[in-house]
Amino acid sequence: MAPRLRVLLQSSIGYAADDWHVGRFALLREEIEKIADVVARNREAAGTGDDPVLSSLNRDTFDELWLLGVDGGEGLSARDVAGVNAFHRQGGGVLTVRDHQNMGLWLRGVDGVGQAHFFHQVDFCEPDGERLCVDDLDTPTISWPNYHSGRNGDLQRIVDADPEHPHPLLRNDRSPRGRIAAIPAHPHEGAVREPKGQPRARTIARGTSQTTGRSFDLIVAFDRDGEHPGRAIAESSFHHFADYNWDIGRGAPSFVTERPGFEISRAPGALDDVRAYVRNAVEWLAPAGI
Repeated sequence: MAPRLRVLLQSSIGYAADDWHVGRFALLREEIEKIADVVARNREAAGTGDDPVLSSLNRDTFDELWLLGVDGGEGLSARDVAGVNAFHRQGGGVLTVRDHQNMGLWLRGVDGVGQAHFFHQVDFCEPDGERLCVDDLDTPTISWPNYHSGRNGDLQRIVDADPEHPHPLLRNDRSPRGRIAAIPAHPHEGAVREPKGQPRARTIARGTSQTTGRSFDLIVAFDRDGEHPGRAIAESSFHHFADYNWDIGRGAPSFVTERPGFEISRAPGALDDVRAYVRNAVEWLAPAGI
């Protein structure tokens, strides 16, 4: 029997009860654990300001890194990011996810997949100037990018970016359509898209703003090539995976003030698609030869 994959589920902040610490992603952890071994941890800054695990990350310990950019913009140190890059160069799979405005801004230092994330920053904003404006009008304290895909607790219907050639990440063999159709919504998602000059990158799923009707990218997948032995994923919002978005009854930090939705809680099987996506991601991100 082949050994189980080893996944590091990593939050970019230290533990704080009233924040998005890794314990608020327990349902995601449980889903990954169905097919892989998981270590879930918050960032721990040593005396140097670096995290001892991230700054020395390598394939001897883990096969995949699921990196939750839940901080305000300065979550990981330069050495932490260097450890992530070294791990990826060794063939480790990396999933990167953040949220609105400048959350997870340090992701721009992650080679390849980091360039798929765009922020409220002159050097790192979306290249289309018409998108540099507020999309979510209900929370004025949050600025762009903040695509409004729906309420926390509701679902957003996704659009397959290439329906003629569906990506394996969007497969759901248990669905009548055979594909993933919906994932959890969020009032202010961040911005991702294929970075220029990276042919291994491919936008595979798009969402639709409930405010403007504008299409925006949800998931960008990076395949292997001769120069890059590891696969990677860039996602627009960690709320696709948060307990609160899968089960509104689990609660959220006190600074989350938007009215929730109840579509998921009222619909049996509403999470089947996102659970299938998580399983697909674990399998797809696995290093070559495993």
